[in-house]
Amino acid sequence: MLLSVVMPVYNEEQWIEEIVRRVMSVELPMDRELVIVDDCSKDNTPELLGKILESYPEGSIRVFYHEENQGKGAALRTGFEQARGDVLLVQDADLEYDPRDYGRLLGPVLDGRADVVYGSRFIGEVHRVLYYWHYLGNRFLTTMSNMLTNLNLTDMEVCYKVFRREILEGIRIRSNRFGFEPEITAKIARKKARVYEAPVSYSGRDYNEGKKIGWKDGVKAIWCILFFRFFD
Repeated sequence: MLLSVVMPVYNEEQWIEEIVRRVMSVELPMDRELVIVDDCSKDNTPELLGKILESYPEGSIRVFYHEENQGKGAALRTGFEQARGDVLLVQDADLEYDPRDYGRLLGPVLDGRADVVYGSRFIGEVHRVLYYWHYLGNRFLTTMSNMLTNLNLTDMEVCYKVFRREILEGIRIRSNRFGFEPEITAKIARKKARVYEAPVSYSGRDYNEGKKIGWKDGVKAIWCILFFRFFD
């Protein structure tokens, strides 16, 4: 089996080399490829990606470039289209999430119990203490999503999501930005996929460290929850 780690990237020159090292060095029970989609970074990220490609075996890392900045959802759409794996895993390009959690995320898929696995930052793992209002907003969005999908998730907005390839086939990702999270959740619920959660550690960064999501994305997420439940 092949795992495709799909990583959207935008202006991550400070972190990109380290996160790639972590992804490629973690021990796995299967082969892997890293699919990176640079969403038209304006810093030195594209140049660093070129150097990274020269440092790893050919084909183990593949990089695709957007000519215009479109957002996380658009980058994941490109990454999913290019991925060759039997299992796909979403990885952010910052250091908020730890690839050493891959084993527990992949377990329910590899042993045949799950079609989809969501990580959760709220079920017992170490995490950095940051913004109360972000936490409250996350819980509100997760609860609202759960009410409309009839899932019982604790962390709908989490980065770490794992999919069997068959589940993503036929799903068209329409959201270009952070609306990806409620959209994909609504669509896997509609497919009656077997969904599991696994605890993941979290080392969130603040805005001085490059955090990009803001309150406008929260408002958009509410619209996406409603739209993809009732109108899509």
